[in-house]
Parts: sequence; C-alpha cells; structure tokens
Amino acid sequence: MSSPRVWLITGASTGFGLEMTRTALAHGDKVVATLRKPAVLADFASKYPSSQLLVVKLDVTNQQEIKEAFQKAKAAFGRVDVVFNNAGIVVSGETEGVPEESARRMFETNFWGAVNVSLEAVRIFRDENKPQGGHLIQNTGSTGFISLPLMGFYGATKRALEGITDTLHKEVSPKWNIKFTSIEPGAFPTELGTNGEMIAQPQAYADPSMPTSLMRQAFANPEAGSDALAFGFNDTAKAVQKVFELTRLASPPLRLPLGRDAVKFLSDTAAEYLKVVEEYASWSDNLAIEAK
Repeated sequence: MSSPRVWLITGASTGFGLEMTRTALAHGDKVVATLRKPAVLADFASKYPSSQLLVVKLDVTNQQEIKEAFQKAKAAFGRVDVVFNNAGIVVSGETEGVPEESARRMFETNFWGAVNVSLEAVRIFRDENKPQGGHLIQNTGSTGFISLPLMGFYGATKRALEGITDTLHKEVSPKWNIKFTSIEPGAFPTELGTNGEMIAQPQAYADPSMPTSLMRQAFANPEAGSDALAFGFNDTAKAVQKVFELTRLASPPLRLPLGRDAVKFLSDTAAEYLKVVEEYASWSDNLAIEAK
C-alpha cells in the first residue's frame, strides 16, 4: 500500500475545495485545507486528527500568507505532493456592465493569486520535496476555452491561468517530476454560490430574447433545461472523485474537461478551430520573407 500523500487545497471553505478536502481525507491522504476564514471549517476539522488535517488561513492575494501556508504544510507533514489550486471568485454580468474594479478583483484572486500559489508549489516540489516531484492541479473551468454570455471577465481570468500553466509546464525540467493539469469543469452549482456575484443587467440588454437574458434565466432556473445549460448542473462530489483518480495516474493529461457539457464545449470548439484552419490555411501561403 502506498504512503498517504499530502494535499494543499486552496479555497477549501465550500464547493470544489471542501469536497476535494473531504475526498482526499476519505482516501487516507493528509490535507492542508486553506481558506480566508479558518473558523468556517471548525466543526468539519474537529472530526479529524491533527495528524491528518491541518487548517490554515490563506488569502491567495497575500504572497506572504502563501509562503507561510506551504511552510506550515511542510512543518506538519514533511512535504506537499498535490496542490489543488481552487480559490476563486465569480463576478458575472454583461461585459459592458461589470465595473472595472470588480473585474480587477477577480484577476487578483483567480489569476495572480493562483499564479503565486503555482510558483510556490513548483519551488516546493523541486527544492524541498525529497524526492523531487508533485502534481499541480488548476481548477480553471470550461470558460477557459469557450466564451459564455455573462462570463466574459471570469472566463478571461481562467484563460489566462490556463495559458500560464501551459507555459510553465513547458518550462520546467522533466527531471523535477512535476505534473500539471488544468481541470475544466462545466456548469456546477458552486460557481455562482457563496463566492458569486451577479451584476445588475444594463438597460440596453433588458430584452428577454438577448443572449445574456437567456443565460440569466438559465442560471436562475437550471432545471428548466434551457439551451444555455442544456445538460443542467453537474454533481461536485462526483467530479472531485474523478480529480482524485486523476492524481493516481502515472501520466495525467495537461487538461481535463469535467461534465458532459464541458466535453461537448471542448469538442465543438476544437472542431470550429479546425474548420477555420483548414478553410483558410491557404491564406498563409507565400507569406515567408523572401531571401535576398
């Protein structure tokens, strides 16, 4: 039987973070559950010994707290094997209607916060883990590769995170034994839950037939089976079980869509890109600089 692994999970108060914490513990692993308000997990934490669960205060927009969280993890359990980079906030609304301050706040948490956690994770995996290695899992979302009405700025944070993760994956040495995966969930009820804010609709978009109006209706009543959320919401607990299984793979994929909706989104998007490439490939002919 393999030794228990050590997880560091950000945004562990609710949703994916809490379910991932619960799942890893249920499988006998050790978890450092981080969140802005540790008191939220007081009752949950009381059910586990300190030898298995450590709850740490962490605001991912605070670089010093990031470093301290990893050091507390190492002091308690000796190493960090899996980082589930999950902390995030959602501000949704028509792109014209989302205040710049709200959009920037999302980028500070969803992108820069996640990036700083990622960089510290890579450093720990390489410089402090003996032997070297670890698995960095980014919870990005299907909005990391498609565009949905109301989710413009949120999707932009996720696309940016996927982009930097892809680059980081190509920059690290294979000798360091560091694995990367961007999880791309479809629609889950956690997305617009406790960390979600819906901006009031601008008057110019008030027509109920507008795409953003239809999406607002879909979020408000997903059971109605609208085209916007054709598959309905997915089950978070079932999804994180798949994430756990992913961490057991010798060669996990760089990205993994989760949910039948996410699978369709990615498949349709790939087909659309391929169609454009094939249709307009000839436009790139004869563009090379001619030798003098």
